[in-house]
Amino acid sequence: MFDSLAEKLQATLSEVRQRGTLTEQDIDHAMREIRLALLEADVNFKVVKQFTTDVKERCLGAEILGRLNPGQQVVKIVSEELTRLMGGGEDDGPAVLRFAASPPTVILMAGLQGSGKTTAAAKLARLLREEHGSTVALAACDTYRPAAVEQLVKMGTRAGAVVYERGTEPDPVEIAAWALERAREDGKDVLIVDTSGRLHVDAELMAELVRIHEAVKPENTLLVIDAMTGQDAVNVAEQFGAAVQFDGVLMSKLDGDARGGAALSVKAVTGRPILYASTGEHLEQFERFHPDRMAQRILGMGDVMSLIEHAEREFDESDALELQRKLRRNEFGLDDFLEQLQAVRKMGPLSNLLGMIPGLGGAQLRNMKIDEREFDRLQAIILSMTPEERRRPELIKGSRRLRIARGSGTNVQQVSQLIKQFAQMRKLMRQIGRGKMPDVGALMRQAR
Repeated sequence: MFDSLAEKLQATLSEVRQRGTLTEQDIDHAMREIRLALLEADVNFKVVKQFTTDVKERCLGAEILGRLNPGQQVVKIVSEELTRLMGGGEDDGPAVLRFAASPPTVILMAGLQGSGKTTAAAKLARLLREEHGSTVALAACDTYRPAAVEQLVKMGTRAGAVVYERGTEPDPVEIAAWALERAREDGKDVLIVDTSGRLHVDAELMAELVRIHEAVKPENTLLVIDAMTGQDAVNVAEQFGAAVQFDGVLMSKLDGDARGGAALSVKAVTGRPILYASTGEHLEQFERFHPDRMAQRILGMGDVMSLIEHAEREFDESDALELQRKLRRNEFGLDDFLEQLQAVRKMGPLSNLLGMIPGLGGAQLRNMKIDEREFDRLQAIILSMTPEERRRPELIKGSRRLRIARGSGTNVQQVSQLIKQFAQMRKLMRQIGRGKMPDVGALMRQAR
């Protein structure tokens, strides 16, 4: 979502870094470029004005004018101000949910129809269950949208939550109150209430939301905002806030190709932080929102902490020890390679993961021409092999390669390339396991 903005900001700050000393005119020029980049990203114009004013004042007050190599200080100031803009601070961690002293903790989900509210409710249930060990129930109170109840039941079940539903006939307020009693009786830690939405903000929607809020008295009211709607999302947030005071924002579709203005504006305009972000279609593509990490990614500084957290979720420690044992004994086969490949894919789109690596962002990623379909081809080739062939790839000769190619919908050349590259990878791993420094250049030349 932030690719275009990130590219423009990184280019502007790169110019600043390259100057040996900075004048006030240099700062003014950089602020103009940053202002244009933010406005093009659909950031609220009042927010843009305040942001550039704050950055300029800090730059002028930091006594960096005329000093040698001041570029890094400017980048640091911009990063800190971006973090503050999105709800973070020097000593603040990410905003968190409030949990009730006596369960269940009630979380009320609000938002317009099409914002991804029902999907977000299921994703939040999964995250709370996996990260906090909470037992979670979902209340199906969206009785107006066709198939909304069925969608919540399906996704809630996949998320490992219980779904309390009574169809579409009863009043949503009645369903919410009944679900709260069920959650208490069943000893659930958390109850997430999925409410109805409309295509636009109207009096009926707000009145119903107020009644549900009074019935369940939630510890947290989350407003689900579709990041793809741009600046209008901030207007929606203001209108909801006038009716029901919400505690935080859940930003959906942050993986889309919109310009990102909503994510950068909502905290400054509404005073409420972004708590969670949905970064893809799958249930696991959902995470707590870290303003500092997002600012670093926008500025091309990477997001190593998020990358580590993704890896920790997908790679089990015992599996890692078993993998080390196989590498030492040269028992690493194509089955193991496929398992590692699938674990990496669960961490999210490869472009997102590479974007978390410092220095890899914007234009660099586009130039790499990442083709996610290559993962599918590799998986199809490996799954077309017999178990013995996956354990001993050296057995795969002419007729076997032709059979595997036909079975995987590829060609013999692609099968041969995979086997050759895997052989080189095993050779490299064997050398590392023996404590030798491998000749990587020679191995790469052989693999071509």
